[in-house]
Amino acid sequence: MKRILTVAASDSGGGAGIEADLKAITLLGGFAMSAVTALTAQNTRGIMKVHKVPVPFIASQIDAVLSDIGVDAVKTGMLVDAPVVEMVARKLRSQQVRIVVDPVMVAKSGARLLSQDALPALKQALIPLAFLITPNLYEASVLTGKRVEQGAQMREAARILQGMGAQNVLVKGGHLKGRPTDILYDGRDFNEFQAERIATGNTHGTGCTFSAALATEIGKGVPLIEAVKQAKDFITTAIRFSLALGRGSGPLNHYAAFTRHQELRNCAGELERALDVLKEGAIGHLIPEVQSNLGYALPHAARLDDVLAFPGRIVKLNRTIATVAAPLAGASRHIAQVILTVMSHCGDFRSAMNIRYSPEIMSKCRRLRFTCVRFDRRDEPRQIKMREGASLSWGIERLLRKRRVVPDIIYDRGDNGKEPMVRVIGKSPSDVADKVVRIAH
Repeated sequence: MKRILTVAASDSGGGAGIEADLKAITLLGGFAMSAVTALTAQNTRGIMKVHKVPVPFIASQIDAVLSDIGVDAVKTGMLVDAPVVEMVARKLRSQQVRIVVDPVMVAKSGARLLSQDALPALKQALIPLAFLITPNLYEASVLTGKRVEQGAQMREAARILQGMGAQNVLVKGGHLKGRPTDILYDGRDFNEFQAERIATGNTHGTGCTFSAALATEIGKGVPLIEAVKQAKDFITTAIRFSLALGRGSGPLNHYAAFTRHQELRNCAGELERALDVLKEGAIGHLIPEVQSNLGYALPHAARLDDVLAFPGRIVKLNRTIATVAAPLAGASRHIAQVILTVMSHCGDFRSAMNIRYSPEIMSKCRRLRFTCVRFDRRDEPRQIKMREGASLSWGIERLLRKRRVVPDIIYDRGDNGKEPMVRVIGKSPSDVADKVVRIAH
């Protein structure tokens, strides 16, 4: 297990600072250690008071960790003032360790976290030690003395900061208009990392968490570009499932990535069990020409890779069915679109399977008292037909807008080049499998 030291301030609200760092490092598989630079009285609405830890005691914390446990990577956050910056730089200068410098200057609430007189020490003493520095747009502007508000200016700021001695510079674009884009510069090449913008005001601790995740991945020996990708995936998931705690900017959900992993395992297990039911039910005659799939979405799914299905689809094998691989996230665009569209109206219905259409099959469904609704592909607007994969979502969305309850069956009679199809909808794979087996019998 790699040893990751964070040198930063404590957040009594638990969303940022040392508390956020320890969560991120631990969840990403590192052994988290800390040297506390200040105690803050803060919550989701802002910072009320800051109590600076005496510099000699900060130094003692660092010495205690270095002299016994050792470190594989260090992350620095809120360093308060020039004496702290200079002492931290002096302690780390003799260590053969990669350092991630998060130049924390101002809190989201506007409270100043680094004194103005600390900027020269930051530039001259700490930045030259950085394996990676991670300024946001405001911090890049302050450090370079230039306006940094868009891509070209971010690249220029990265060049200037690399010229100050940092080996690598990651200028964060979370405050850009449009898609948030980070720019990484290694002295030769630029790499851009885009992420989706998530509509939430609960982003307290984003910068702290991101830099801690980067330090952990770097400490584990992950190549820098891959480390940035993995850290961005971690922070994006934490923001997507952020927590509406308090009356201000709520914290991230650091456990979301871990929970997602657990949910993926649980969903895969439920799909496998439902597949066994379908195999025993001898449903081979229900498999359409284009074959079938059974999908199951994570709770609060929003993207195609939030839906698990069987790679290679479900195929007919004599009277029963077969698959070629275990369930995998993002394995079926078709079934994921069905589920995501249904979930946008009712999040409880997270599973679906497509089966063959025939008048006889629909007659069976009605005799079973299943709620059956149909959309007509011939009604699709031309612009929908021209967009690959858009027609299915359009048809289901159109149906569900008119209904208060989610039906058991959504079907269509096909169109030119489109096979007629029945989609069986349920709350879980076992729910769907039960319906399909009943149809088969």
